[in-house]
Amino acid sequence: MNKHFRIPGQLGPKLEELGVPVAGVLRRAGLPGDFFDQPRILANTEEFFALWRAIGEVSNDPAIGLKLGTENRTERFHPSGLAALSTESFHAALGHMARYKQLTCPEEIVHGVDDGEWTISFLWLLAVDHEPQTLVDYCFAWVQSIGRHGSGVALSPLRIELVETRADTRPIERHFGCSVVTGASHNAMIFRAEDAARPFITRNAELLEMLIPQFDQQLKESVHEDSLSELVRGAIQQRLTGHRPSIDEIAKDLHMSSRTLQRRLQETGSSYQRVLDEARRQMARYYLGNSLLELNEAAYLLGYEDSGSFVRAFRMWEGVPPGLWRETHRAVAVPSL
Repeated sequence: MNKHFRIPGQLGPKLEELGVPVAGVLRRAGLPGDFFDQPRILANTEEFFALWRAIGEVSNDPAIGLKLGTENRTERFHPSGLAALSTESFHAALGHMARYKQLTCPEEIVHGVDDGEWTISFLWLLAVDHEPQTLVDYCFAWVQSIGRHGSGVALSPLRIELVETRADTRPIERHFGCSVVTGASHNAMIFRAEDAARPFITRNAELLEMLIPQFDQQLKESVHEDSLSELVRGAIQQRLTGHRPSIDEIAKDLHMSSRTLQRRLQETGSSYQRVLDEARRQMARYYLGNSLLELNEAAYLLGYEDSGSFVRAFRMWEGVPPGLWRETHRAVAVPSL
């Protein structure tokens, strides 16, 4: 299973079109300012959730996820979306998208028909927290866009089921044209069973055949992206024993030149500094959650010059200082008797 999400490059421009400042979103999410400038934009689950949470907070628009997930312009559809539209039915389109998600990121689309209803939900396989409300809205609006665009019919679900209570569900009700139920066991959109069999007027066997090689190439690239980052991160963590390993040291361990390593990381939309930060963050969470190390001892092991530098980095990663993070996670891990 791949551990990173690939962020569509058009997300940044679409945010700006809707009046949401990208720079503000990235600052709120704790992501680098050049995040959307990378050739391949990758994010782990925490970064992915932070991005979507920040979009909702910075926009201050309860319908922003719905707007971002709604697409009527065919030229803006991702290749996997175009392939889905080229299938024979709504059900086949969801099956195609589910396979793509399963192979390229830690996410699953689960759908099935039971008792006259077709239920569609999204699972985030490496998530610790609930998915951001903005992301839920985006995913459901995207499914509806595929269904409406492909069938040529203004399809509406029977209802939307949400885990979290919303202050105002009217934007969702207006967008989907159905009722909203909160306090559900999981987030789901429910269609009529017959909607699954809706034929697609966009069916295009020739286009689908043309897109399959590109689709398969993306799957290969996705596997390569994660395997390289994990390889570099593992090499860094083996050397995180009191000093900050240089790219030259890691490149030598991996039997390549530092220039080649940097180039290959850039081709996957990453960088040595980013992987180093991921390695340090992962080890910091382990040290604080699974040991009695003092903060200055953890800082030393992670290759920081002083504990202040470590505290500043940790606060940027987690939003709280390491001491508070440790107390909170200990309280969660060891319930009071």
